Amino acid sequence: MSHALETAEHPEQLRRVAIEPLSRVEGHGKVTLLLDEDDHVRQVRLHIVEFRGFEKFIQGRPYWEVPVMVQRLCGICPVSHHLAASKAMDQIVGVGVGNTRLTPTAEKIRRLMHYGQILQSHALHFFHLSSPDLLFGFDSDVARRNIVGVAQAYPDIARKGVLLRKYGQEVIRVTAGKRVHGTGSVPGGVNKRLTVEERDTLLADIYQTIAWSREAVHLARRLYEDHADLYREFGSICAHQLSLIRADGAMDLYHGGLRARDLAGQPLFDHVDYNHYWEYLFEEVKPWSYMKFPFIRSLGPEDGWYRVGPLARVALCDFIPTPFADHERRDFLACDGGNAAAATLGTHWARMIEMLHAAEVIKELLHDPDILGDELVTRGERQERGVGVIEAPRGTLIHHYHINEDDVVMRANLIVSTTHNNQAMNESIRSVARQYLDGRQLTEGLLNHIEVAIRAYDPCLSCATHALGRMPLLVELLDAEGRQVDRIARHAASAC
Repeated sequence: MSHALETAEHPEQLRRVAIEPLSRVEGHGKVTLLLDEDDHVRQVRLHIVEFRGFEKFIQGRPYWEVPVMVQRLCGICPVSHHLAASKAMDQIVGVGVGNTRLTPTAEKIRRLMHYGQILQSHALHFFHLSSPDLLFGFDSDVARRNIVGVAQAYPDIARKGVLLRKYGQEVIRVTAGKRVHGTGSVPGGVNKRLTVEERDTLLADIYQTIAWSREAVHLARRLYEDHADLYREFGSICAHQLSLIRADGAMDLYHGGLRARDLAGQPLFDHVDYNHYWEYLFEEVKPWSYMKFPFIRSLGPEDGWYRVGPLARVALCDFIPTPFADHERRDFLACDGGNAAAATLGTHWARMIEMLHAAEVIKELLHDPDILGDELVTRGERQERGVGVIEAPRGTLIHHYHINEDDVVMRANLIVSTTHNNQAMNESIRSVARQYLDGRQLTEGLLNHIEVAIRAYDPCLSCATHALGRMPLLVELLDAEGRQVDRIARHAASAC
């Protein structure tokens, strides 16, 4: 897809250039650049221009409807919202409180569903959305820079990418009832088990899936190593990092405590209970975006922004609990003197390592007899608040709900992966603008560099736009010369 470019004169003799819409990302957004008369970049911003408002319109609904409703945030990562909401509602029905836990069958079917989602989403992003840039070049012919072009030039890569995603979708169908917007997870457990036939169907292709996932890791590694100077510096930022972590330090994409490290790799907090995430994270709102800006409370809004997602998770975990993926993780961390694990474009390599890990976990779960069990639902002592946190494909996902005595949702707060990465994405595109666009005549290829930086984060822009309290509103009246005549501003309410 080619860029639709909009230019306009701006007060103070600045020229405005808009990249709209952003292509090959989920949802609608744009980037605006302000350039002076010498084409020097004065400002770069990522704007989310759609508003979803799920935090508001689920209010007044019975709590048991929420895990199905919130999936409509997105058609690409619905399982992540389905499970995060289910984990929150588990607490509402008393699961996770005291000694009450999910049954082994329920937890393992949910994990199978979740790792199927990781597999299909990572395959979709790498092969369909990002590989045209990585295989052809960031400023290659725009007519070729798409999945059709990849299929023509690299048919084997495209075919395996499609089939990897298809396998992940089959895992979701078997566990959730259908490939998109399933209903398999319910408060306190799941509503279906796997049959022997379903398990055997998935087992038939899992070893091929693992082999293709290993090839994908090697492709991502080769792309980095062949272009190490470019990958190391492109969109380079220094960011704190956040993810869930298992009690023993292993990567766990379904459950764990929160771990954060600073720019130097030193711990900010570790293994903290996500049921009190607000003691560690806060959300700021700004008048030019519907997306909020989270930050680490102890560091403040200016210095406390951070990065989540595959790059953070692979770097923060002590090990990956599957053999092939952990071997690839060690090579990744050692590559380029450790620079690959800090590079924005290194995210693609980390994402493929996670895809391999997901395939290995799926294999282990398919060999576990618990997924064929009959005990599906648990109940405990009723609660009024529930927090569910999961590692979605794009990063840490938080769902937080308050329920009244009539079992109705009174308040909800969602912090999605793309929201966590909001400031990091803005910093990355500013880095790209300074390095590649500043002082140069803009072309479609150069502007695509901005989009390449955004795509590295695999943002889901439709997931990221919500409201808690009043969102900020800014109205400016400009005269024919572009001078401000009047201005009205409404400030946002507190974000927590």
